[in-house]
Amino acid sequence: MYTARRIRISVVFLFFVCQVDPFVLAAASENLLVNSGFETWRAGTPDGWNSLWTRDKGAGEMAIETEQLHQGTRSVRIEHKGDRDWGLNYQESIPVQPGDLFEYTGWIRREGAGEIILCVTAYDAKGTAIDWSLGGRMARQTGTWEQIQCSFVVSDGVAKIQPRLIGNGPATVWFDEVNMSKTGTIRDLQGKGVPVELTISNPLLKVRLDTSKAVLVVTDKRCDRSWTQYPVHKEIVIIEAASRGNRIAFTALHAPTGQQYSVSLELETDTPEFTLSISSQDNDQFDSLRFPHPFTSSPGDYLVVPMNEGIRYPVDDPTIHPMTLIAYGGHGICMSFWGVADGDAGHMVILETPDDAAIHIGRSDGNLYVAPLWHPQKGTFGYTRRLRYVFFDKGGHVAMCKRYRQYAQQIGRFKALQEKHKENPHVDLLIGAVNVWCWERDPLAIVREMREAGIERILWSRRGSPQDIEQMNTMEGVLTSRYDIYQDLMDPQVVEKYLRGAHSDWTQEGWPKDLMRDERGDWHKGWQVKGRDGNMYPCGVLCDRQALAYAARRVPAELKTHPYRCRFIDTTTASPWRECYDPDHPMTRSDSRHWKMELLRYMSETCKLVTGSETGHDAAVPYVHYFEGMMSLGPYRVPDAGRDMSRILDEVPDRVLKFQVGHQYRLPLWELVYHDCVVAQWYWGDYNNKLPAIWKKRDLFNILYATPPMFMFKRDFWNENKKRFAQSYQDICPVVREVGYSEMTDHRFLTPDCNVQQTRFSNGTCITVNFGDGPYRLSDAVILPSGRFNIARSN
Repeated sequence: MYTARRIRISVVFLFFVCQVDPFVLAAASENLLVNSGFETWRAGTPDGWNSLWTRDKGAGEMAIETEQLHQGTRSVRIEHKGDRDWGLNYQESIPVQPGDLFEYTGWIRREGAGEIILCVTAYDAKGTAIDWSLGGRMARQTGTWEQIQCSFVVSDGVAKIQPRLIGNGPATVWFDEVNMSKTGTIRDLQGKGVPVELTISNPLLKVRLDTSKAVLVVTDKRCDRSWTQYPVHKEIVIIEAASRGNRIAFTALHAPTGQQYSVSLELETDTPEFTLSISSQDNDQFDSLRFPHPFTSSPGDYLVVPMNEGIRYPVDDPTIHPMTLIAYGGHGICMSFWGVADGDAGHMVILETPDDAAIHIGRSDGNLYVAPLWHPQKGTFGYTRRLRYVFFDKGGHVAMCKRYRQYAQQIGRFKALQEKHKENPHVDLLIGAVNVWCWERDPLAIVREMREAGIERILWSRRGSPQDIEQMNTMEGVLTSRYDIYQDLMDPQVVEKYLRGAHSDWTQEGWPKDLMRDERGDWHKGWQVKGRDGNMYPCGVLCDRQALAYAARRVPAELKTHPYRCRFIDTTTASPWRECYDPDHPMTRSDSRHWKMELLRYMSETCKLVTGSETGHDAAVPYVHYFEGMMSLGPYRVPDAGRDMSRILDEVPDRVLKFQVGHQYRLPLWELVYHDCVVAQWYWGDYNNKLPAIWKKRDLFNILYATPPMFMFKRDFWNENKKRFAQSYQDICPVVREVGYSEMTDHRFLTPDCNVQQTRFSNGTCITVNFGDGPYRLSDAVILPSGRFNIARSN
């Protein structure tokens, strides 16, 4: 017999996190830990436990505590003064079997800002640690005793576990009354009378649910390929299941917590698609959920990931490490889908509810996979989460992008540049213009020299005086712009004591009333600024709900004296949608997205400005005209790209060479969906001339994708490289101008090694680029040399 006990816990197993009410066996075994109350000590260390370990030597100490007690006569007191991590480990490891259920609890009292986590380390049979913080549950309270409780399921490959308490940063911690017990096995929770499998089908797909493993097997009847899900964990158990018509419905139990989910799979009548919806049967505390399981892949397949412009990861590439990418911000996936393809056949998954979702890229049997990860909405599972699976017998990543383009049009995320141009004629100045960042004191002289060199269409992004702006506005092909931001504000006391002044774009009036706050009431920390004393000081983050009011006060007043035609809004589409717990301006992530978009809408529609934002996300497609950073793959930019922007680098970092300009990895996913909606540019610390050694290769990507270049320079670099800048512009911008309003209809690898690639556009333009070291015969009459391009046009 077993019953549910109502205890808040946190579960973390490898890639899985949950904070909910557990489902544990009442007949739990005895405490597996000796000296669980820390009553006996020897040589300054509690019996059964190791000495305190600290990353920084001498940063912490452990002692007997006789005053701050939860129970008994003694507890552990740990004082840590360092900024890095520390740990207190139980001496013995506990043998386990896959499928075992455990509960680990302890009482903790904390003073200070450091993080404290109760967890275990998981080891394989050889004694190698495979998870350092399994079951990790963080202490939330300060100044009072708090029971921390965590449960977990032992997964395949784990042979033993070691209980521990770990921390990071300065804090004083008291630790007392720990308990580790086995509560049962996953087999104890299996439903009785559940069908072994359920199958539904339409003329194109057959979908089978294996209830014993909670996995799907999908067969594409057109190409006879089957896709099978891999159970990356054992925490989901199906306890009820039935099918009717084109629908399978089942109840999934999260074994460690007792949380139950209603899952519905509906197969479309005559298309190779089905949707899968997940809803929670209660409103208990929740951390995250990884379900459904990912489909396995085979050597020769590649992942299709819309990380910024897009990337392909060969599934058997051992250099790709596990990663998690949020769906609710520019530094994750910028469109709400992912896919797997063999170059022709494949499948994609559309996140129809992306605001509290992420994807995890992991590995099984040596091959990469992608799994969805659901995050909480204000601490609960909240609304129904929904995925759409689409299968292809041909077309690969191009077919996926075209299906997502159709989806974007259906949900109102699509607005073409032609339409935006009709609303604001200055949009045409953006098409085919190079984005220029230059901080020289005489911008007019620089612009005139650029035009004399043949660089005629210019997005001048650096702010200027009213006179400079007015004169530039009279120059044909020049679009005047400035930087702006509605995220950062600094503590006025920090400004007064440690800084040289407040940035003119900080919303200082909002401190502290308009700060974004977390569930503990602490303000979110953002961009850091170096003080006069050499220390770094974090800005606070302005609540997105409050940003629009600041913009309404700032922008119209400035436009009366500074007649800019464009504005770049930093961070808005780069930083994630955030939750705010301030009672005066609370937000869910969905609210955060809404208010971010309202800020951008205000700029483009109310202020009639050509509008750009950082990195990019397709939630903003209807409201912006360009993204700085969409061309740059976030994880593979040069180090410190956001701070050390203007320094020219001679040595190309390995990750930049392999991935950022790696033609075997990059895909123009954004262009295949949104080329005719939003202009994509490089990031301002990752521009064309940042690394002269790969300047030419960046230019080739701009040509292939028909996206404009970005230049950043100081006067001396400009003087030395005028001809090179002009060549870059002449190679790229005329074709960008030619196809700027056109859809990218196709992208192909013309050679197996990906060295020669081709794109096509709806106006009949065909662009071929040779990234390889040798010539390529494009036709009987055309030989394409290494590092060159060909542009063909058809009526």
